[in-house]
Amino acid sequence: MDETSELKIQTEETQVTSNERDAQKGKYMTFKSGNEYFGLKIQYVNEIIQFQTITAIPETEDYIKGLINLRGKVIPVIDVRLRFKQEPFEYNDRTCIIVINVRSTVVGLIVEKIAEVVEIKEENILPPPTIGRVDKAHHKYVYGIGKVGDTVKLLLDPDKLLNDEDLTVVEQVNDITMSAD
Repeated sequence: MDETSELKIQTEETQVTSNERDAQKGKYMTFKSGNEYFGLKIQYVNEIIQFQTITAIPETEDYIKGLINLRGKVIPVIDVRLRFKQEPFEYNDRTCIIVINVRSTVVGLIVEKIAEVVEIKEENILPPPTIGRVDKAHHKYVYGIGKVGDTVKLLLDPDKLLNDEDLTVVEQVNDITMSAD
């Protein structure tokens, strides 16, 4: 292969990455938690997996359910309902784990069920309301309200789902996993 061919291949790969980014713009993975629907920017979502066995981590927040082994990589999982201070729910065959990447950290979010991928244009995203904010613990994780047809989706800021203490737990898990390799 000559230099021109290599350059052409690299350029095509760059274009694909750029095109993928453009295709993801304005797309949100939506899921149900309690009576509400939430959305995460698709760019944060690595994959969606079936619920699996979780190994508990002692002395962590109740919403940090523990660790799962995903193809040899150990990742922490968070129960979204518990994180939002909602009533716990019994996991069933619709329960999924959304694997996301937040601040270069891979984390699983346990959700009741996946809804759909929707496109929400920037002009259809409103700031969250300030009325009654104290009552709704999950509003501090919401950066906007997305209008989708006749419905609204609460758009989550994944950075705020994890606080610095959670990230410390995750980093410790990652350090243990790395030293085990």
